[in-house]
Amino acid sequence: MHRRTLILSAAGALAASAVPSFATGVRTIAGDAFGSWWRAVLPVSANADEARLAIEAVIRSVDASMSPYKPASEVGRLNAEAGKSWRPVSAGTAEVIAESLRIAALTNGAFDPTVGPLVHRFGFGPIKGAFEGGYSEVALENRGIRKGRTDLTLDLCGVAKGYALDGMASSLESLGLRSFVLEAGGEVLARGAHPEGRDWQVAIETALPGPAALQRIVRLEGSALATSGDSVNGGQTGNTRFNHIIDPRSQRPVDNRVASVSVIESNAMRADALATGLFVMGPDRGLALAEELGLAVLYQMHDGAGVSELRSPVFDRFVIA
Repeated sequence: MHRRTLILSAAGALAASAVPSFATGVRTIAGDAFGSWWRAVLPVSANADEARLAIEAVIRSVDASMSPYKPASEVGRLNAEAGKSWRPVSAGTAEVIAESLRIAALTNGAFDPTVGPLVHRFGFGPIKGAFEGGYSEVALENRGIRKGRTDLTLDLCGVAKGYALDGMASSLESLGLRSFVLEAGGEVLARGAHPEGRDWQVAIETALPGPAALQRIVRLEGSALATSGDSVNGGQTGNTRFNHIIDPRSQRPVDNRVASVSVIESNAMRADALATGLFVMGPDRGLALAEELGLAVLYQMHDGAGVSELRSPVFDRFVIA
């Protein structure tokens, strides 16, 4: 799923994979991840080679266990099994499934880790088959999983990238780094402060196709930012919009005028799943849930040729401009 954000460096946006020449006190490393890319902004004193190895190890591990595109991955094997008996899973996969089921229940099924066949039906994912039953047919106890239907499948793409980002942060902290920004496919996580002493700043793009424009600049106070939107993997035919975000209840692409949802949370895995769930829920129920739970949420809504904003009160705390 596509997320669009721009990291801000000391004096401007990282519009490419390297820090602008006018930025001071930081260095950038980058690479490929999950069919997209990753990037890390580190203090100049950091060992870039050591950081790269640590980050790439996390990416390989998550990809090997949770990629639905790889039949040999842990998720790939689970999806291929037709039985309904308990199956052991790794600690990381169990953690991601548990969070997926928690967010699914919290959003009343707007986020659903079994939605893969519907995503494939509309041309956006690799998981074939029928969609029946939904997340309530998945049982998880300790590190064991049981499918309530033999044809049930899991698609963790809506949360695994966030989990990987959290793991990348932990790997850098294990190297003694306390100040950095990580980005994976547009999702962002920050720790510590910029070498200049200020908060790390992130620009959220205006959720429209075409040249990038900045909608909001926010500070990340040791938090993560995830955005779910339709500006790239989507479009419009006549008066009908379509996108890759599927409503499991209607079993069709979401059509609720939402252009994007940005969520700031304490960890990237939770922000990742909530951004998708709140997109599907729409602004009325989504903002009601955000206010009930104290979530920092920004909705960008299609409004003629542009977008308008709806924000939860907590989100305002992070806004710089």
